[in-house]
Amino acid sequence: MHCQTCGDTTSPTFDECQNCHTPLGRPAVTPGLPTYAVRGIGTAVQIAVGATALLFLLVSLFPVVGLMMADRAAADRDGDLLLGAAVVELAFSLPFVLAILTAAVLVIIWTWRARKNIEAFPGALPSLGAGWAIAGWLVPFANLVVPARVVANIARDSLWQRRTPALVGVWWAAWLVFSLGERFVNKRDEREYARLPENPVDAADFQAYVAYYERVLGWHLVPAVACLVAAASLIVLVRRISAAQQARIARATPAWPVTPGMTVTPGGPVPSYPQPAPTPPTPVSPQVPPAPGGTIGA
Repeated sequence: MHCQTCGDTTSPTFDECQNCHTPLGRPAVTPGLPTYAVRGIGTAVQIAVGATALLFLLVSLFPVVGLMMADRAAADRDGDLLLGAAVVELAFSLPFVLAILTAAVLVIIWTWRARKNIEAFPGALPSLGAGWAIAGWLVPFANLVVPARVVANIARDSLWQRRTPALVGVWWAAWLVFSLGERFVNKRDEREYARLPENPVDAADFQAYVAYYERVLGWHLVPAVACLVAAASLIVLVRRISAAQQARIARATPAWPVTPGMTVTPGGPVPSYPQPAPTPPTPVSPQVPPAPGGTIGA
C-alpha cells in the first residue's frame, strides 16, 4: 500500500506514513475542506520582501552619502548642503516605508492561506487558530511570539516534519533584532540630530555634522545585517512551504479538464461527467412479403 500524499510504501505496523505522517488510507487533502493557492501570493511575498531588504540596506548606507555631503559643506561653509542631506535621507526612506507596508500585507495574506490549507491536510496538528495568522501580527506584545508560532506550525505540517525547522528560528530571531534594533537606532538618530547646531557657522559646527554621520553609519550596521538575514530566511521558507502545499493540493486535483456541469471536490472521489439522455430508437415501417405468384395491391 502506498501513501496518497508522498507515495511512499506504508506498513500496517504503523497507523500513519512514516515519511509525511498522513494517517493510513487517508487522501492527501480531506474531502470537502477548502484549500487556497499559495504559489502566486508566495512569489509576490518573495519579491516584496527582497525589495524591502534592499531598500533598507540603501537607507542604512545613506550616512555614507551624508558624510560626503557634510565634508563638502564643511569645506565650503555651506549650510544648504546639510539641509540637502536631510532631504536626500527622506527621499531614501519613503520607498522603504512603502515597500515594507506592501510586504507586510502580502505576508499576512500568505500566512493566512497557508495556515488554512493545513486544516485540510490529514495528519496535520494545528495549534493556534487560523485567525492568529492575521491577529498575531497586529496585537501588541503578541506580535513578538505568535507569528513565529504560526509559521512554525505551517512549516512542520507542510514540510512533513514533527520538529520546527531551524530556519524558522533563524528568521524570527533576525526579524526581532531588525525590528527592535531599527526602532532603537531611529530614536537615537533623532536625539543626536537634535543636538546638532541648527545654523552652523564655524568649522566646529560643521565638524559636528561630520562626526554625526560617522557614528550613525556604525549604528545602522546591526539592523541592516539582521534585515538581510531575516529576508533571506523568509524567502526560502515561503518558497519551500508554497511548493510543498501546491504539490500536495495537486495530488487531490484531477488531471483531466473540468467541463461545465462537473463538480470537483479536492481530495474527494473521482468525479463523473454528466451522462446524456438515451436516444429513443427510430421506428421502422414493417415490410409485407409479396403473395406467391401475385403482386401487392388491388
